[in-house]
Amino acid sequence: MQQKIADAAAADIKQTHTITSKLSPSFRKVYMESYGCQMNFSDSEIVAAIMQQQGFLLTTQYQEADLIFINTCAIRDKAEQTIRNRLLLFNQQKLYNPALIVGVLGCMAERLKTQLLEEEKVVDIVAGPDAYRDLPKLVSQVDQGHRAVNTFLSREETYADIEPVRLHTNGVTAFISIMRGCNNMCTFCIVPFTRGRERSRDPSSIVAEAKHLFSKGYKEVTLLGQNVDSYRWVSAAAAVEGSIVQKNTVVNFAQLLAMVASIDPNLRVRFSTSHPKDMTDDVLYTMRAYDNICKQVHLPVQSGSNRMLKLMNRSYDREWYKERIQAIKAILGDSCAISSDMIAGFCSETEGDHADTLSLMEEIQYDFAFMFYYSERPGTLAARKYCDDVAVEVKKRRLSEIIAKQRIHSLRHHQKNIGQVYQVLIEKQSKKSADFFQGRNSQNKIVVFPKGKQQVGDYVYVRIKDCNAATLFGTLC
Repeated sequence: MQQKIADAAAADIKQTHTITSKLSPSFRKVYMESYGCQMNFSDSEIVAAIMQQQGFLLTTQYQEADLIFINTCAIRDKAEQTIRNRLLLFNQQKLYNPALIVGVLGCMAERLKTQLLEEEKVVDIVAGPDAYRDLPKLVSQVDQGHRAVNTFLSREETYADIEPVRLHTNGVTAFISIMRGCNNMCTFCIVPFTRGRERSRDPSSIVAEAKHLFSKGYKEVTLLGQNVDSYRWVSAAAAVEGSIVQKNTVVNFAQLLAMVASIDPNLRVRFSTSHPKDMTDDVLYTMRAYDNICKQVHLPVQSGSNRMLKLMNRSYDREWYKERIQAIKAILGDSCAISSDMIAGFCSETEGDHADTLSLMEEIQYDFAFMFYYSERPGTLAARKYCDDVAVEVKKRRLSEIIAKQRIHSLRHHQKNIGQVYQVLIEKQSKKSADFFQGRNSQNKIVVFPKGKQQVGDYVYVRIKDCNAATLFGTLC
C-alpha cells in the first residue's frame, strides 16, 4: 500500500513538472555553475543573457531550478572529474524534479560531444562554446522528448552583440571577452580543438561594453582571450571612439588597449592571457603610456627546458623568452609584476629538464605563478605523438619543488613592497575579518587593510606594513 502511495506521489510530481516544462520560459528558472578559466566564467554571463532574453529566470539555488547548465573545463582530467561528481548530485535532484533539464556546456562538451550523453545519462543537452545562441532551441528539443547536441565550431561567432549578465562580479570588476579561439597548437593543450580558430571582436563593441560598465560604476575591466596579444581586427568602415575607421584598417592589441584605456583614467584595464611569441614592444609601450593600464604581465613559459619547449611546440626557446622578460623590465621597469604558468612532468621530462625550469625561475624570479603537473588530454597532439611516461609521484615531487621555489620568490617580492604606498581598488570585505577590506594594486597583488570610511569600489592609498607569500597587509594613508 505504501509503495502504491509513493508511486502515485511520484507520478503526480512528474506530471506537475512535465506541465511546468511546457509553460512559458518566464515560469522556468536557470541555474548555472562555471569551472575553469576566466573565459568560461565570461561565457556563462553570455549564456545567462541569452536565456534571460528568451524569458527564462535566473536562480542561485540549484534546488529550485528547472534547468541546470554546467560550463565546463577540459584542460586537465581533474577538472572533468569535478564535473562528473557534480552530475551525480544533479542526478539525485532529478528524483525530486523529474522534468529537470541538465546541460553540459563549454570545453568538456566540445571534447566529448555525443559520447557525453552515453556516459552521463543525467545529461539532456550538450553544447559547445560556439552554440550558446542555440540553447533555447535545444531546450525545446528536450521538452519534446529528445536529448539535444550542438558542438559546431564557428569561424565567426564572437557574441559581440550580447550584453552579458554579470553573474560573477562584485560590481567593481568585470571581464570583457575580446576574442575567441586559439591558433597556437601547443601539443599539451586541448583548447584549439574545443574553442576553434582565433577570431576577434569589433573594437567598437569592446569599447562600448567598457564604457557601459564604467557608467554603471565598474572601476576595472579585464580584456580576455586565449591569446589576447594576437588580437587583430580588420575593419569594414566603422565608427570607433568617435571617428570613422576606414575599410581594411587593421586594429591590433596595442591599439585596442589604448582605446579602452582612453575611456577614463579612473577605469583600470587588465588583460589575460598573453603568449610570449605575440607580446610586442608596442603593447609594453602602450602600458607605459597609460597609468590606468595595470602594470602586470602574465607571460606563461611552461618550462625552462629548450627540449621541452620544442616538444610542447611553444614557438620560442629559453633565450628568446628571457629577451621578452628583459624587454618588459626595460620598458616598464621594476614596478611591473611578472607572472607565469609552469607544467611539471611533461612527456619524457628528465631531471635535467626539470632543473632547467628551476634555474629559469631563479633567474627571472616571478612575482607569482600558476603551477600544475602534466595531465594528458585525449585528442591533443601530445596524446597522439608522445608517451605520458613520467610517473605521477615524480610529477608531484617536481611540482612541489616548483611551488616551493615560487613561494620563496613571491615572499621576496612582497618583502620589497613593505614601506611602499600603493593605490588599491577596494573589491570586497576581507574573508577573514569584517573589520578589513581587500583589494588589489596595479601589480595584481592582494592587499588587506583595516576599514575606514571608504566603500567597496573606491580607490585608496595603502602603506604596506607586513606580508606573507600570498598577501600584502597595510594601513590607509
